[in-house]
Amino acid sequence: MLQTNVPYLFQWLNDTQFATVIRESDLLFPLIETVHVLAIALLAGTVAIVDLRLLGLVLRREPVSSVAGRILPLTWIGFAAMFVSGVLLFLAEAAKSYGNTAFRIKILLLVLAGLNPLIFHSTVYRRVAEWDQQDTLPGQARVAAIASLTLWTGIILAGRAIAYY
Repeated sequence: MLQTNVPYLFQWLNDTQFATVIRESDLLFPLIETVHVLAIALLAGTVAIVDLRLLGLVLRREPVSSVAGRILPLTWIGFAAMFVSGVLLFLAEAAKSYGNTAFRIKILLLVLAGLNPLIFHSTVYRRVAEWDQQDTLPGQARVAAIASLTLWTGIILAGRAIAYY
């Protein structure tokens, strides 16, 4: 639901010529949205592979560090494309986004999804050499994987819901 009292910054961003061009273009907005969806698929898909490995559900014979090392570059490409396209989509609809509950939930979940790997890599992953090839990984690694899968599922669902609020 769009709120009537949109903060000045959101209204200003919404009203810039750049945002207006994106929003009113028959091709630009859908193209950016397509890039955004593909980037989220790349990011969430690569994150899911690592998470499922941490849970011992896929690639069990592969060391966690090897799986993560091979997938991380693709994850960063997905993140960069998702971030840039997401900012462009937000600019095009900043005033509308401000009052959108689904948008707010998505942003909150994105913050939490960003904190999850920061905490994981600064704690349990520092000792990856100790547990890299074990059948059962540390509980903290599994909790981080479950949190990640849950957060990214929520982000995708909230992102889809933005159009309907």
